[in-house]
Amino acid sequence: MNHRLLLAAAALGLLASTACAQTGQPPQPLTLERVFAAPSLSGPVPRMVKLSPDGRLATLLRNRPDDTERYDLWAIDPATGQMRMLVDSKKVGSGAALSEAGRMQQERARTANIKGIVSYDWAPDGKSLLVPLDGDLYLAGLDGQVRRLTDSKDTELDGTVSETGRFVSFVADNELHVINLADGRAAKITDGGSDTVSWGLAEFIAQEEMKRTRGHWWSPDDRRIAVARVDESGVEVATRAAIGAEKTTVVQQRYPRAGTDNARVDLYLMNPDGSGQVKADLGTNPDVYLARVDWMKDGRSLIVQRQTRDQKRLDYLRIDAAVGASTLLFSDTSPTWINLHEDLKSLGDGSLLYSSERSGHRHLYRWANGRSTPLTTGAWAVGELVGLDEKAGKLFFTANRERTIEYQLYSLDYRKRGAKPVQLTANGTNNGVTMDKSGKLAVITSRSVTQPAQVWLADAAGKRLAWIEENRLADGHPFAPYYDPRIMPTYGKLTAADGKTQLDYSLILPPGLKERGGKAPVLMTVYGGPTAQDVQTGFGGALNQYLVQQGWILFQVVNRGEEGRGVAFQQPAYRALGGVEVADQLAALKWLKAQPFVQADKVAVSGWSYGGYMVLKLLQAAPGAFAAGISGAPVTKWELYDTHYTERYMGDPRTDGAAYAKASALTDATKITDPLMVIHGLSDDNVLFQNSTELMAKLQEAKVPFETMVYPGKTHAVAGPNISVHRYGTMLRFLERHGVAPGN
Repeated sequence: MNHRLLLAAAALGLLASTACAQTGQPPQPLTLERVFAAPSLSGPVPRMVKLSPDGRLATLLRNRPDDTERYDLWAIDPATGQMRMLVDSKKVGSGAALSEAGRMQQERARTANIKGIVSYDWAPDGKSLLVPLDGDLYLAGLDGQVRRLTDSKDTELDGTVSETGRFVSFVADNELHVINLADGRAAKITDGGSDTVSWGLAEFIAQEEMKRTRGHWWSPDDRRIAVARVDESGVEVATRAAIGAEKTTVVQQRYPRAGTDNARVDLYLMNPDGSGQVKADLGTNPDVYLARVDWMKDGRSLIVQRQTRDQKRLDYLRIDAAVGASTLLFSDTSPTWINLHEDLKSLGDGSLLYSSERSGHRHLYRWANGRSTPLTTGAWAVGELVGLDEKAGKLFFTANRERTIEYQLYSLDYRKRGAKPVQLTANGTNNGVTMDKSGKLAVITSRSVTQPAQVWLADAAGKRLAWIEENRLADGHPFAPYYDPRIMPTYGKLTAADGKTQLDYSLILPPGLKERGGKAPVLMTVYGGPTAQDVQTGFGGALNQYLVQQGWILFQVVNRGEEGRGVAFQQPAYRALGGVEVADQLAALKWLKAQPFVQADKVAVSGWSYGGYMVLKLLQAAPGAFAAGISGAPVTKWELYDTHYTERYMGDPRTDGAAYAKASALTDATKITDPLMVIHGLSDDNVLFQNSTELMAKLQEAKVPFETMVYPGKTHAVAGPNISVHRYGTMLRFLERHGVAPGN
């Protein structure tokens, strides 16, 4: 640890713990209405914090005090701390509705429930920012002037500023267009776009499951563009009803269910005017995934990560940008699956930095001259490669090296053999980091058990240079009147179902419960899926404090199969979803019930999405173990979910049908005897509502009682100030009706 550092979040913990004491007043009781009302009790919630290319400004999306769902674009001068609004979403925006494609992109990005500005990008010259708003594109200058680039009824998708700042590209009518900013003229540079063919967009699977949101990429010198061509004509059409409050729309959605055809994705290279088009050689098998596309620094070639359909192999291909020829550099393989990453960075000498789990934990490697050399090692996991200072020979990454539930920032001299990582952030905090291209400035988002998220600018040594959002939990903070420092998470470890593996858990108790020898009911929250690490150091938040104030104990545990603990921790879930995760959650339940402060007959379980699936599997596996279960937007039948996610863990249902039947939440649905509530959005295009209707039909046919709450017009994220109050109020009233509530 670097003892020269004094991380603000840790230092402010003492101030936070005396927030109420400063006023001499006890904490005020919370209500659900206040938990979800404006201003947010979490304090200012910045989104998409970015540094200008020259490092002189930090920009962010900031929600309004009177409207927590509407965001505007702001800039902060780190030298002075002065903050100013660059783009007012109400003054600039037209208020026009997005197209269906635009709405679906926001759903994929999990921004469907927010308004105003939801994304933006700096121009590489640092003189302006590209801002999509209400379906059109705007170029915002640093002087407050905003230039409208497009004005059409259609939504311009994936607006991108080219690397030199000369061009802006976007997709409309499934064709790629390029605007020359010198004269403002836009030209369509692709042909053949249709209802099933698109140019320059990421396909559904890439956006939803692969974390690839881009479909076209400018070379460093703007001479070439790499453009994905997506043909969805072979993808199965799912007919779903998007049921709203006032009307129902029948949607024909191309949805690649497990075991069915994916979209065909090809990659083309072309000039900014569309000329010189060549097809990249991605191999003879079209049934692969275009996982990642990254330009080399020289602009003459690019690296494509090609993943096999079974996701057991990830190939690194070098593509010649002029002719499209490919060369296989190296591959990563696994007997189970390969987790994708965002860590690839090219160096000036042609070598590459990347991450791999080949050692059993995710670590960093350098590939050069046909050989890969490990840069980090150990029984811990790299979170993300966040920065590179090639001149200084340093890279920067996050990792849970000190504690499995905390991610710290580290630097490493990658040119020195045997160099050790240098920790730059303080233990007791959990940190997310982004850096500028030079690797000299970092934006750090840090949280602890006593402090909600703070955002600050640091230098390459981790020293704080300026606050971006101090968010100090003291007098004046919206949460200060309600904050009770006694209500905070405590973390520990318990033993998994295998009798040896240690599982991280989080526990929050009502104040004084242990001291007075009392007992309380438990709300056990579960997700458990292999793309999550459920328990991490963080601030409890207003909803947790409200529930604890009502008398609930809150509990969550990380089961085997989740991320962050290495391959051996994840692999037991392979082709056996709903197995080891359920066993570990039940082992945790047994441990929980043995605690003297727990009302063992009043433990309820709640989960959403994969967590909703887990609730059903838990109730089926151990009838009577839980007092009640709440299943939100559950996957009930894995054949109904998409290819890339499902087949990664379960294989192909056409050849692994028995594994699918065992993992299904429908097979043993009639074993459920405990009180059950099922919640789902009626316009969910991710976990289709059919998952719940098949469950409901089977339970009804078997005369198994259950309760239901559905939300018209809501997609996979059932949220919003009023809707959230209704949803949580419904859940708590359901538990109270069944005698699972504090005081019962």
